[in-house]
Amino acid sequence: MLISSLFGKGSPTVSFEFFPPKTDLARESLMSAVDHLDQISPDFVSMTYGAGGSTRALSIEAAAEIRSHTRALVMSHLTGVCHTRDEIAAVADQLWDLGIHNIMALRGDRPQETDQANPFESFPFVKYLVSFLKERHDFCIGSGCYPEGHLETPNLAQGILHLKEKVDAGCDFLVTQMFLENDSYFRFVELAQRSGITVPIIPGIMPVTGFSQLNKFETKFGVKLPDSLRNRVSEVEEDKAAIERIGVEWAVEQSQELLSGGAPGIHFYTLNKSMATVEVCELLGLHGTTSL
Repeated sequence: MLISSLFGKGSPTVSFEFFPPKTDLARESLMSAVDHLDQISPDFVSMTYGAGGSTRALSIEAAAEIRSHTRALVMSHLTGVCHTRDEIAAVADQLWDLGIHNIMALRGDRPQETDQANPFESFPFVKYLVSFLKERHDFCIGSGCYPEGHLETPNLAQGILHLKEKVDAGCDFLVTQMFLENDSYFRFVELAQRSGITVPIIPGIMPVTGFSQLNKFETKFGVKLPDSLRNRVSEVEEDKAAIERIGVEWAVEQSQELLSGGAPGIHFYTLNKSMATVEVCELLGLHGTTSL
């Protein structure tokens, strides 16, 4: 079954993102989170992929394993950076044979250490990776987008242009980078639709769980921090439980407004943890269409 078949049925989708574990203890923690989150009946879950394939084997192994822990569709991330076309073809064939027919296609970040002069030589833009995968198998392809702009893109208009090229290459749906101000999402969707992009654009949400995490959102990912949220978290900087409560409340308010405004679903960045995301979904009464 393809993720693209879930849209347009009147109910918003619910999805979760995980990353591959590197130790046995981390693997146990991940599977525990997957089991806990499965009570929400997510529509799909995704497994990330390391830069340059640094966790490629772990990613594929974890994606295959979580299929036995969830009723949801499983989507594997795949990046073109540092890969040849033959390598991507081999990974695509492996995923297809494993029954994983949904892929999140991404360019990938430049590795800090690489011997390659141009790590993006085979797939300089995501559109080339999307079209390559579509030609290889009948995958459902998702990709990322940046409602507040990509750090490497000069302006939002240029970002929309690149996004249109990805969609025209065969991208079936989009998931945004996390954001904390909903106006950014609604403005971005409006601009995308004006450019002719008609595929679903799913907002990505990550409940805040710590003060240092909030600062990282801003410095590393370019996420705009609302003053009201910054002030609330600053007042209880040393109280982790209080920050987590604020994070859940903010994510609930965000999600309510997004869904009321027509968002096709919510994609939660879980960081391989479940408590905050489960609490948000329960407070929203949000369950995937697989529970219907």
